[in-house]
Amino acid sequence: MQIQRNIPAGLYADGTPSPGADPYDIAAGERTIFNQYLLAIDAARQAIYIENQAIPIPPVAAALEAALQRGVEVVMLVPADPEEPVRAARRDPLHGPLFEGAASLGGCERFALVGIAGRNAQGERHNVYVHGKLMVIDDAWATIGSCNLHAGSLMGHTEMNAAIWDAAVARGLRVALLAEHLAKDTGHLDAASALRLYRQIAFHNRCRRDAGEADWRGLAFSLDPATYAM
Repeated sequence: MQIQRNIPAGLYADGTPSPGADPYDIAAGERTIFNQYLLAIDAARQAIYIENQAIPIPPVAAALEAALQRGVEVVMLVPADPEEPVRAARRDPLHGPLFEGAASLGGCERFALVGIAGRNAQGERHNVYVHGKLMVIDDAWATIGSCNLHAGSLMGHTEMNAAIWDAAVARGLRVALLAEHLAKDTGHLDAASALRLYRQIAFHNRCRRDAGEADWRGLAFSLDPATYAM
């Protein structure tokens, strides 16, 4: 396990190390979460599974697009009903590049932007607000913590993530999450095949949702990246 942080430059000044550790220039800031997201996406060869409260800023979207072009499967779970600041940003032309990046990802068949919706006691579906911040790469590596993929978290806030390079942990996390979202065990599938199945189920669930049906498999349904937050 490795700990990464995003810390704005100038926020802290005392670089006194912990006992036995080397001095660290904390006043200069730190961007190891941001850097590791980019490095991990660039290293992916099979599958990238992301849960985040925000769609990715352009540099992360560009890295994901490059991964898709390499043949990597990508599924990204976000809130189906984003917060009002996200909707306000969607209406602001200054934030156009943010949403253009997400829309560009939607042009690849190996990408799926998805939301989740559970059922109440009456069987009605209601969207679930996604607040997770995690990524699983190739069933081999995972990161989880406080960092969103928006500019505030990656460039301005203080955040902390833990990265785990352990295939059993990463694969187990992916299998558990997909079992919850798809109501299906994907433990017999490799990472890429599992995300292809995720896309298929989410697409069929979207079709049933659009038809007014609530009786569909699991929780996940496809979102349109081109119209997200409109």
